[in-house]
Amino acid sequence: MPHLISARRVFCAVFLLFVCTLDTSPALARERLAPQERQCMRKGWEPARLEAAGLTREILWKAPRGAWTKGAILILHGGGGAHFQWCVANSQLVASQVRFAEMAVDAGFAVYLLNSSDQVTDNEGRICGKLWDDEVRSRPNLDLPFIEKIIREIIPQQRPPRSRPDIFLTGLSSGGFMTTRAATHFDTLITAFAPVSSGDPYGWHRICEKGTTERSTVHGKGFDNETGKQIVEPFACRAASYPNEKPWDGTNTKQKPVFRVFGHLEDGIADHSCREKLVRLLREHGYRGDQFVLRGGQRSLENHLWQDEYNRPVLDFFTAASVRR
Repeated sequence: MPHLISARRVFCAVFLLFVCTLDTSPALARERLAPQERQCMRKGWEPARLEAAGLTREILWKAPRGAWTKGAILILHGGGGAHFQWCVANSQLVASQVRFAEMAVDAGFAVYLLNSSDQVTDNEGRICGKLWDDEVRSRPNLDLPFIEKIIREIIPQQRPPRSRPDIFLTGLSSGGFMTTRAATHFDTLITAFAPVSSGDPYGWHRICEKGTTERSTVHGKGFDNETGKQIVEPFACRAASYPNEKPWDGTNTKQKPVFRVFGHLEDGIADHSCREKLVRLLREHGYRGDQFVLRGGQRSLENHLWQDEYNRPVLDFFTAASVRR
């Protein structure tokens, strides 16, 4: 497996012309890692830090030995979560996520686990908690520069010879909203994307008032721009038209990534109408794709989580998209 440390030393040595922002120093491993990150390291994951949009951002990554025969996957965790929940399962709630990440590496993908900040604010300037900057606001987005740096700088530095250049995005809940936002923003750089348990990032907003939910890591609630309903409500995102949609990012090129939207019909956090809205609008904006829907059981929080039933279909979808490209 190529190592971030060795790559960093090479780039820093080239006439000192480049400022290296990727921190993989021994001090990082000794002093700045959470216990869960250390657990991931014992399983072969490598930690790193980089600067983007004035914030220090965190990564865990792992790759197969030799060439990346399937490309690279960027994974964005759910709201209130963290990147290490995709490489160590200290709770059964995230065990399927960990299985997915390991399956991806075994299949020939390099996997980058990105950590959100806790600095996202709503339109009134209130802190929203530990989640992605997953809607369109008047201020600059905090996460797009982070994702862009990984795609344009970090991955090309680390990619071994004879590897596939394809880059894929997937994410859960808030990470799913951000997956769509990033894939449409960087539409010429992404091969395919698979948002899970999420909706349309251009057509919703948060009101981040503390104390309005039982969660301590995420504040406030999310609402559809058209209906005004909270996205947990039945048919919250169903409307005849969407005049309150924010302008979409991206280019007019025909080279757009393909998508597959994943979700459960009985998702108790992001109503299935929000997934349906996302599919409709992606197609209206020229993206090709479909959806993968699980059914059965009662409406619940558990049906919002990443499911083992997603693992193989997501990897098969990415593999097929790479072959078609």
